[in-house]
Amino acid sequence: MPPQFGKSRTLQFWGAWCFGKDTSTKILLASYNDLIAGDFSKYTRDIISEERVNNESIIYRDIFPWVRIRPGTASVQRWALVGFYFSYLGCGIQGTVTGKGGNIRIIDDPIKNAEEAYNDNVLDRVWRWLTGTWLSRKSGRVIDVINMTRWSKNDPCGRILASKRAKYWKVLKFEAKKGKGLLCPEILNQEEYDEYSDPEVGMDKAIFRANYHQEPIDVLGKLYTHFKTYTKIPMDEEDNCVFERIINYTDTADEGNDFLCSICMGEYNGEGYLLDVYYTKDGMEITEPATAKFLNINHVNTAKIESNNGGRGFARNVKKIIEDHVELEDTEEISDEEREWSLVGIKWFHQTENKRARILSNSNFVMQHIYFPVNWSERWPRFFKDLIGYQKAGKNTNDDAPDTLTGLAEMISKSRPMAVSF
Repeated sequence: MPPQFGKSRTLQFWGAWCFGKDTSTKILLASYNDLIAGDFSKYTRDIISEERVNNESIIYRDIFPWVRIRPGTASVQRWALVGFYFSYLGCGIQGTVTGKGGNIRIIDDPIKNAEEAYNDNVLDRVWRWLTGTWLSRKSGRVIDVINMTRWSKNDPCGRILASKRAKYWKVLKFEAKKGKGLLCPEILNQEEYDEYSDPEVGMDKAIFRANYHQEPIDVLGKLYTHFKTYTKIPMDEEDNCVFERIINYTDTADEGNDFLCSICMGEYNGEGYLLDVYYTKDGMEITEPATAKFLNINHVNTAKIESNNGGRGFARNVKKIIEDHVELEDTEEISDEEREWSLVGIKWFHQTENKRARILSNSNFVMQHIYFPVNWSERWPRFFKDLIGYQKAGKNTNDDAPDTLTGLAEMISKSRPMAVSF
């Protein structure tokens, strides 16, 4: 539901109502920081302990007179009802909930804003805390509630709905406007809605759609909006492959968190057909022989390897491994597999152009002229995830997949015949 429409306030009243129905209820509340979680906890506590200001007003005790806050326990973040040691705890994401369990667990706004939603590291950190700490803090049968703006496909709601456990969850979604009808004109009228959505003076489109229509920003903010697929590589009438050449581009892992990404692609009529992907964080003692074999089994004609940050040594070693295997053909004691090795034209070069600029400027070519196997998401799931999730703006955890794909797009685009007008 959009901002200021009472999502959190409704959950605060609901928590108080749950205590009225069963005083043994234990509620855990987590938000993006301790301050917000403390306010949430305080408001629920204040609903229960409200004092009458006049004879006409109806307060909580008129409905649930048996619910009382236990004296001496009414702190902002943690408190208990009379007769119980613990009833309510509010904490920030990454906060401590050791020794506490709840039968109602509420997560309220775990992602602070769009900046965090664009940051894969933040999203991963929140998810690790929820799955590693939060899920274990339960007491008996549990009701879980997640209340949040749908910022990203990788936010907690997005990950849950993409998992096998999605069937256990109910989604309640309210858009600020659907068709011609506004959700609540008293809170957000048509004039305000038009102002917020105005591309010139209003909000960023992706942020507006996330806040007021619950559409994740990485749906609007992602660089690649679609990918073309194929079920069969180009063949002639006699079922012979018609690729003009098979090319490869390899980006070695620059830092510890980077992937080595190597992609083989067939080229035909200025179009690229992705054939195979090698995507790994393994060390060079593993990746050098594996890359050599990868180039060989895909019958690569030309391979380009970035020589930045150790890539030159990597390329030389891969080339030597291939040459050593080819030389074995002159001996008698070799396997059939070794006999099939052939020389690959390997070139290494120093990439001096800005990586992000290259990726952005070649993205349209990738979407228009590169074809992927129809089952590529199953064959290379991490490569698939890093490619479809790459954002035009904001921080991306890994850019190795789009960077390597861009390298191949550049190789193909430079070999395409120029259109000439007369």
